[in-house]
Amino acid sequence: MASAILRLPEHQAAALVRAYETAQTEKRRKALLGAAVLVACILAAAHFGEVDLKRFFTHIGNFTSYIGRLFFFDSGASVFSDPHEWLWGITQKNRWLPLLGQTLIIAYLGTILGAATGFIASFLAAANLVRSRWLRFVVRRFLEFCRTVPELVFALVFVVAFGLGPLPGVLALAIHTTGALGKLFAEVVENIDMKPVEGIASTGANWVETVRFGAVPQVLSNFVSYTLLRFEINVRTAGVMGFVGAGGIGQELLVNIRQFYYSDVSAVLLLIVVTVAIIDLMTERLRTALLGMEAQK
Repeated sequence: MASAILRLPEHQAAALVRAYETAQTEKRRKALLGAAVLVACILAAAHFGEVDLKRFFTHIGNFTSYIGRLFFFDSGASVFSDPHEWLWGITQKNRWLPLLGQTLIIAYLGTILGAATGFIASFLAAANLVRSRWLRFVVRRFLEFCRTVPELVFALVFVVAFGLGPLPGVLALAIHTTGALGKLFAEVVENIDMKPVEGIASTGANWVETVRFGAVPQVLSNFVSYTLLRFEINVRTAGVMGFVGAGGIGQELLVNIRQFYYSDVSAVLLLIVVTVAIIDLMTERLRTALLGMEAQK
């Protein structure tokens, strides 16, 4: 069956073409304006940030030469020619593994403490579970403070208060993790299905019981997934906590950098990178499994 082609009158078709061209012109104008504003913001940021491209390219050789020295012994031989000597902190004196273990423990404890505090705070910050605006306001500002101040700043304060060691690192990570996870948890809570919560509340259950049986089962898998992701981040962060005396392998790395032990710097960096990569793979598998279980419900 031949289909008839609808043809508009000439004046209507011309009007539609003009409207389309006008819309396209306006769209291109807005795109060019947005690009110009973006370029202006970048140039302004570079100016106030004192970004000097000439200086960057002039001294880029110092950076590349330093990276190159990391893979050679003081004798000039390549570190790959004698892995036993390169990794002496593991193969000979077993000095680095205990420090690496301390780093992992700092990250683990900081994540657990922060996740536990963020877990409680998230329900108090959720608008669909707490009617008091003042309570939500206070809890949300508390979480903002915890995640706004960098971990290293908290670590410096706790080093002054408690001295050198892993305790300042644990406390610093715990506080920052509380703020970060508390916000993520609260967003998850605010997107739950309220019917189970309302059903449990209608039976006369108190607020804690309502949250425990109506909200927690819906958010638990997402909470665990976010906590695993945060643990990955905290392992990386704990690796540099030693720069301010907060324990872990970062302190050994800083000593090697300051004393120009190039081969030791590369060996410690390799150890950290391999450890973080293994943890990333493990937690990624766990998160994928959790999301798969959630999708099957």
